Amino acid sequence: MSASSTPTIVAENLTLAFGSFVVMHDLNFEVESGEIFAVMGGSGSGKSTLLRHLFGLLRPAEGTIRIEGKPLWSMDTAERSDLLRRTGVLYQKGALWSSMTLAENVALPLKEHTSLSESEVDRIVSLKLALVGLQGFGAFHPHQISGGMRKRGALARAIALDPSILFFDEPTSGLDPVSARRLDDLILQIRNSLDTTIVMVSHDLESIFTIADRTLYLDIETKTMTALGTPEALRDDPPNPRVHQFLTRSLTAAE
Repeated sequence: MSASSTPTIVAENLTLAFGSFVVMHDLNFEVESGEIFAVMGGSGSGKSTLLRHLFGLLRPAEGTIRIEGKPLWSMDTAERSDLLRRTGVLYQKGALWSSMTLAENVALPLKEHTSLSESEVDRIVSLKLALVGLQGFGAFHPHQISGGMRKRGALARAIALDPSILFFDEPTSGLDPVSARRLDDLILQIRNSLDTTIVMVSHDLESIFTIADRTLYLDIETKTMTALGTPEALRDDPPNPRVHQFLTRSLTAAE
């Protein structure tokens, strides 16, 4: 994790809501440059909702989100789009276009947001597919490959524009243990080689303890964050029983 005086992401007094229904309130945290930051909590606690706020898909009811020092919702649309173009997203189910090949999926953001030539796009697509271990699979459609390969293909698309920040929504969800650990290794490799800041939502304890530098716990009962720290510190010295239950799975209700 690289040292930086300015956090990559800052959330200040954040309230997430849909109309009058408050999902989470009083969220205050920072994501440091180059770290892997995991958001965890029980089902329905608002983890994915928070992620969508952080990458600009949803606007907070209250509070401020700063990306690389800039307030996300105080800038004009063009400036915000330019900022968000430096981010990449891996959705829970990959969200690859089924009618496109893997190569076409990875090429899409390059064609949408750059003026690169066809040959330059093809070169970058080949490079990104090779980086995630899918060299030679560019002509395959998503339905022709395994779930783990689809996740890696979606990751190749997420890093097509060399983003400085990556957002992952349950990256190992639906994968067998071997594929999940392979994806964890790949996430670490990308962070280490590209110095990318990563924010991920996860309920996968092995993944959290293996790759996360710090974790944030969203409590569904109090509708706010109740823990922030390294996974090991929160497990060994939990601030409250629900955090302990989640990190040790001592109760089935923790999920």
